[in-house]
Amino acid sequence: MSDNVFRFLAVVIFIIGAAISGYFRRKADREGGKVSLADEGVIITIALRVFGLALWASVFAWMINPAWMSWSRFDLPDWARWLGVVLGIGADALSYWVFSHLANNVSPTVVAREQAQLVTSGPYRYVRHPLYTMGTIAYLGFALVAENWWIAVLSVLVFAVLAVRTPKEEARLIAKFGDQYREYMKTTGRYLPKATR
Repeated sequence: MSDNVFRFLAVVIFIIGAAISGYFRRKADREGGKVSLADEGVIITIALRVFGLALWASVFAWMINPAWMSWSRFDLPDWARWLGVVLGIGADALSYWVFSHLANNVSPTVVAREQAQLVTSGPYRYVRHPLYTMGTIAYLGFALVAENWWIAVLSVLVFAVLAVRTPKEEARLIAKFGDQYREYMKTTGRYLPKATR
């Protein structure tokens, strides 16, 4: 299969995902009120910005000119790249599902918006942080399509930082929603659905 076909598909999938995220995030900023990044913590803020910007820069570099990322390219069979396409399409669908249920509650930080409500519908019925899961699937899928180990490593690093941040985020959600959130935690998984008996 032509590299240009995979590149075209990756660009389309990326643009769709970015459009979904951008639309709902701007809407939340307009209608849900601003949130401060100050409570994120210096180390988490720096780590997320450094790894996140490196990830985005790598993705954009590959989309503009794959030769710029040739130093981290590895050969994959076409079926693995098609798996990346499927993961990307799935991540876009999951993105819409997540954001449409989260609506104006989406926040770029651990601090919930002042008027936030506890969302337990859609993917939140099964998973407390599906946005983190979806993002990781999207970027790992992109790494497969791009045949790029560096993008895969950065995807894992960004998820690792988010995983370190999650307990602080959940503590804030408990402070805001109290026993309602504690009960919600009992029936849902953090990043993947909880195994049922």
